[in-house]
Amino acid sequence: MSETIYTNARVVLADSTFNGTLVVKDGVIEEIATTLSTSPKAINLNDDYLIPGLIELHTDNLEKHFTPRPKVTWPGQPAVVAHDAQLVAAGITTVFDAVALGDVDENSQRLANLQAMLNAISATQNKNLLRAEHFLHLRCELCHKEVLNIFEGLVDDSAVHLVSVMDHSPGQRQFMDMDKYRVYYQGKYGLSDEELEKFIVRQRANSQQYSDTHRKSIVEMCQARGIPLASHDDATYEHIEESASFGMTIAEFPTTKVAAMESHKRGMNVLMGAPNLVRGGSHSGNIAAHELAAEGVLDILSSDYYPASILHAAFILEGLDNDYDLPKAIRTVTKNPANAANLNDRGELAVGLRADLVRVNCVDEFPVVQQVWQQGTRVF
Repeated sequence: MSETIYTNARVVLADSTFNGTLVVKDGVIEEIATTLSTSPKAINLNDDYLIPGLIELHTDNLEKHFTPRPKVTWPGQPAVVAHDAQLVAAGITTVFDAVALGDVDENSQRLANLQAMLNAISATQNKNLLRAEHFLHLRCELCHKEVLNIFEGLVDDSAVHLVSVMDHSPGQRQFMDMDKYRVYYQGKYGLSDEELEKFIVRQRANSQQYSDTHRKSIVEMCQARGIPLASHDDATYEHIEESASFGMTIAEFPTTKVAAMESHKRGMNVLMGAPNLVRGGSHSGNIAAHELAAEGVLDILSSDYYPASILHAAFILEGLDNDYDLPKAIRTVTKNPANAANLNDRGELAVGLRADLVRVNCVDEFPVVQQVWQQGTRVF
């Protein structure tokens, strides 16, 4: 059997941290000890942290590799490989690639790239070109008239492990502040004032026509297949009532404190963006992640659009004025997302679980990834 011994490491378990030793055999954690190994074969980690591989439930980072500039489309498999390398360098060993089904823009490159993205993820994984393990997170834009048809064609793909339902229409959820909405979409699409007002009218009409029907249909199909569900941008008590009634296990990016606290109270895992925590607040003007941490209702961090933010945010979380010590902070990027997505073989350093490991050195309180192992094999 293949055995590797890591010693003189600051081992971060789910509920404690100590200087000790971890033994891996055939890709699985076999032993954890609070003493140092005397074996000449042991790898000395020189008091660096040893933490579980990070688990990312929601990243749209792949889109930037497919479309590095407006109207520029990159070849699919090289785009996925570059995306994967960036994730692993950030300590992410399990990733849910969040692919958008539908969009608020009828001519979106998201729609044009969707099948190419899916094909490229599958092909690169089948060819063993990827270092992280990739699953699919289907992000369903409910206001898009074709989203249900697209979803029905993908829901039975074995790679689908998470589904979220979204409504990005103006004046609610993420964009309760219409000034923020206008700034965001006018800048994103280069719309004139007149074009923007027509865009707003169209988005509101699409939401009214499609959103509720699509949400109920998609939820029913996920429930029948046992696929974990996530709400998105919940803002009100009524939103949480609806999400809870649908059996959702994750509340992605709640925009208000009341929505986050009620979600947590009802057993949903509150997921917030790591960039929100690193930057000190939301770019959309919604609730800041550190405010939810102060209330003890921040369960999961996601890198969202910036992979390197996820580990950085976990270490920041531990240093804020809240009750998150380092093990609890690390759980927000490992054990909690694993549990929420029904991945029971990973997410913490425990005997019998996968040896997905990250060696981290802190420089000026900034965590730097030194090495990464996926099932005992070094991948960075």
